[in-house]
Amino acid sequence: MRTEIRIAGTGGMGVVLAGVIVGEAAVVHGGLNAVQSQSYGSEARGTAAKSEVIVSDESIRYPKVRKADYSVLMSQKALEMYLKDARDDGVLIVDPDLVRADDIKGAYEVVKVPAMKIADNLGLRLISNMVMLGALVKKSGLFDLEVLEKAVADVVPEKTLELNLQAIRAGADLV
Repeated sequence: MRTEIRIAGTGGMGVVLAGVIVGEAAVVHGGLNAVQSQSYGSEARGTAAKSEVIVSDESIRYPKVRKADYSVLMSQKALEMYLKDARDDGVLIVDPDLVRADDIKGAYEVVKVPAMKIADNLGLRLISNMVMLGALVKKSGLFDLEVLEKAVADVVPEKTLELNLQAIRAGADLV
């Protein structure tokens, strides 16, 4: 099994952190192999950002995403930049409040997750990335949600842990 994941949005949306958490969950708590890479503009916020993760139960010989099995697209700009790199029958996880999901053409499975709205309802917009992670892990079945929760506990500050876990569960509940 080799699963290629791209998480993309704009700077400040937490896409790099999301990729790091998926990689840590797979390796440290899931007993899988993973490689994670990222790219982002020099500005702190507002520029294109992406994180790529490859998860496998075998050795990973090539560390770049060729065609994403799962694309988490958190902005319209991310959709426009990276849709071409999604597998033809891949899964697109999008926030319909930020991405014109009805305009997407192709054989993709489109999963609509109103992550920003859910994060706002939980009281902190910055956790929209965690909502998307919950949806990604539930949809992909890469590992159990508990594995993701353990990785989040390793990475986020203790004072925000419970809120991040609520966001993950809310995202998973939508799938």
